[in-house]
Amino acid sequence: MMAIDQGTTSSKAFILNQQGEILGQGKREFRQFYPQPGWVEHNPMEIWESQVTACQDALRDSQVEPREIEAIGITNQRETAVIWERKTGKPLMNAIVWQCRRTSNLCEELLKDGKGDLIRQKTGLTVDAYFSGTKVKWILENVPGTFQQAEKGELCFGTIDTWLIYKLSGGELHITDPSNASRTMMYNIHSGAWDADILEWLRIPDKILPVVRNSSDLYGQTSPEIFSGVPIKIAGMAGDQQAALFGQTCFNQGEIKNTYGTGCFLLMNTGEQPVFSKNGLLTSIGWKLGDRVTYVLEGSVFIAGAAVQWLRDELGWIKQAEDIETLAKQVQDNGGVYFLPAFVGLGAPHWDMYARGTLVGITRGTNPAHIARATLESIAFQTKEVLNCIQRDCGSPIEKLRVDGGAAKNNLLLQFQADVLRIPVVRPKEIQTTALGATYLAGLATGFWKDLEEIRQLRVQTERFMPAMSEAESRECWEAWQKVVAMAKLWGK
Repeated sequence: MMAIDQGTTSSKAFILNQQGEILGQGKREFRQFYPQPGWVEHNPMEIWESQVTACQDALRDSQVEPREIEAIGITNQRETAVIWERKTGKPLMNAIVWQCRRTSNLCEELLKDGKGDLIRQKTGLTVDAYFSGTKVKWILENVPGTFQQAEKGELCFGTIDTWLIYKLSGGELHITDPSNASRTMMYNIHSGAWDADILEWLRIPDKILPVVRNSSDLYGQTSPEIFSGVPIKIAGMAGDQQAALFGQTCFNQGEIKNTYGTGCFLLMNTGEQPVFSKNGLLTSIGWKLGDRVTYVLEGSVFIAGAAVQWLRDELGWIKQAEDIETLAKQVQDNGGVYFLPAFVGLGAPHWDMYARGTLVGITRGTNPAHIARATLESIAFQTKEVLNCIQRDCGSPIEKLRVDGGAAKNNLLLQFQADVLRIPVVRPKEIQTTALGATYLAGLATGFWKDLEEIRQLRVQTERFMPAMSEAESRECWEAWQKVVAMAKLWGK
């Protein structure tokens, strides 16, 4: 099986066998564009080219031939919006990334018009620039002539899954799945259809929207020229966080995971009925298999691993992201330094589009190691905020937290996470669970795996991190963190 894992800062691909073991992989980073403060863009063609190269790298690394691949599963950064010409496949402009804040004013207008509660009831989402709907509206209003083209059906909108499948199929497929559609702020999670009222409020013609297919299905095949003349079936897709939940085999109601990536995303399986949060969380679709829809509660933290990249790229304190653990271990504690990396505002549970990064507690003795440690701790603190909300919504304590994602390799982070949560943190043998989830979905569609129970048997736990910090010290850290959050929100006002 081949997994395509298209993320916010890199495009990855994996080749896996029937035991769920990774045989080979490829990874290509691509450029980030920041045209104005708070704006974030990607070049869709660069994403496509980097993804194809990553797939070819993975095939070489695994020494597997394209003809041996049963099918491709796709997982992707969510909410990022691309619009392109239907006939030529040419993007109208750079993709507007999920982190981008340029549509904050459009969101404010929707809220002032009294649409916030209605949109939440229909989509499960808070009105925020995070989601795709206002990004699409911005493009149609700011790129000359595009609204007229959209009305004529000459344009296609898609999140990154849709864009990649369009390109992989040579323009034959313009589709998405419910997990990605439910993150656009245009999809009704009850009816399972694009919502006509919301499209009217946003002035978005429905002709540009993709067809919504199941998360596990035989969609079509790749153009032969992409993989040495061999067409490969495309059979599964899900947004990255839902794919990670599936990859962690959280198939039962109440099971929960946290992914440490560019952002940090904590999801709980809530079963076949949507659960609406009273504590600032989002309700989305996890996946759809056959006629069964699985819903999730989600807490979205916008900046997690991206803060580590900031230390690497903007400050130059580390050469690669993995070096942060070595740097942070040079000190015994954070030295009273706290860092909230609200570079693009705050997500759950605050939903503050104007909060900004805040670094406090600096003294003459503060050095890069203290700030590196505070950066890792910020990821754990933000996760605790979200987990507290989920516990209040579900009315019962969480007994353990399953973790995955690139930063889950960091033992210092996971130990501190266990310390502040006061529960075990469980890391699986394979932390690339996003790719696993996409692969499992594709494999179910082709019969590569017969059912969910067979997939569940593939999961292997490797390490459990237990709380070691005293409860008093943990409480003291948490109280200090809450003061930092208040400062970050005050700064944005």
